[in-house]
Amino acid sequence: MKITSFQVRCVIVPMPEPLRTASGTVGVSPLVLLTINTDAGVQGHSILFSYGLSAQKPLAELMRNLESVAVGQPLAPADLSSRLHGHFRMLGTEGLVGMALAGIDMAVWDAFARAHELPLSAMLGSSPRPVQAYAGVSYEGVLGSGQSAEKWARKGFKAVKAKIGYPTVAEDLAVVRAMRSAMGPDAAIMVDYNQSLNASDAARRLRVLEGEGLAWIEEPIVAHDHAGLVQLAAATTTPLQAGENWLGALGFRHAFDAGVRGLAMPDAMRCGGVTGWQQIAALGQLYGVALSNHFWPEVSAHLLCATPTAHWLEYMDWWNPILKEPLDVRDGMAYTSERPGSGMEFNEEAVQRYLV
Repeated sequence: MKITSFQVRCVIVPMPEPLRTASGTVGVSPLVLLTINTDAGVQGHSILFSYGLSAQKPLAELMRNLESVAVGQPLAPADLSSRLHGHFRMLGTEGLVGMALAGIDMAVWDAFARAHELPLSAMLGSSPRPVQAYAGVSYEGVLGSGQSAEKWARKGFKAVKAKIGYPTVAEDLAVVRAMRSAMGPDAAIMVDYNQSLNASDAARRLRVLEGEGLAWIEEPIVAHDHAGLVQLAAATTTPLQAGENWLGALGFRHAFDAGVRGLAMPDAMRCGGVTGWQQIAALGQLYGVALSNHFWPEVSAHLLCATPTAHWLEYMDWWNPILKEPLDVRDGMAYTSERPGSGMEFNEEAVQRYLV
């Protein structure tokens, strides 16, 4: 079975609610949709999120340009990943290039699993199983964060993560306690600073949050400051989380070698797609690091099933409007589709409505 063509489309999907963080606000989802076609009629799909509108069309154009490298190649994910990465040996595979390669990889794996009539998790050698999931709370202040946490609790979630990094640590603390009040004493509460603090401010704030029983504090400082993360981790009993901004398996190895251990969260678009995730899952097992995902819940639920140190699934419903059957989440657990592939199919009527 060989790849015959790409279909690349840009859509702008409205957010259910704007995503607010200490670093900025995102009001819409600029997405690039990829469908890979094969000579046997099997297709594979993936979604890329460009964060900003300015990067959406360049990302789409880059993926179209890579069609000529992939067309005529066998539907063999590992081989194609090596071929595409080798194509960029001189330029490098960071930024938009890495995103494009990850999108192709995810679509090829989807098609590969469909060709074998297996769910992606089974194609990766694991049994499909429920994965514990948490929901996100935006940068909404004390009242709004408490209300959002209560909303997710009513939907059966037993864990939530809030964006913090308010002008004062007292506000951060108040948000955490509002969510705790809404969710109950047994809920898992995570917080995310989105790299908004300097090292001294982070150390001070982590001391204040020390007694709140947080499941983790995410990216308090710049994510690539490995030494800084190690120092902060040594000064608190609260686990620190990072990884969404580390690029590829090599980025994770550098972090783990520097002593950043315990928790990490690969992002399928930034870590190299399914192929990159598998490499990181092996590193996580070797280094004893619990892995959660960042974004891409439909694909990531399958990946976590095949991850020896799987921890939490980050659930977000932003892209549900363009999916025929969004990820099944009940009572705080995500259930992977039993359909072949990742289970992700585009709702073509909605895609046409949001097309740009």
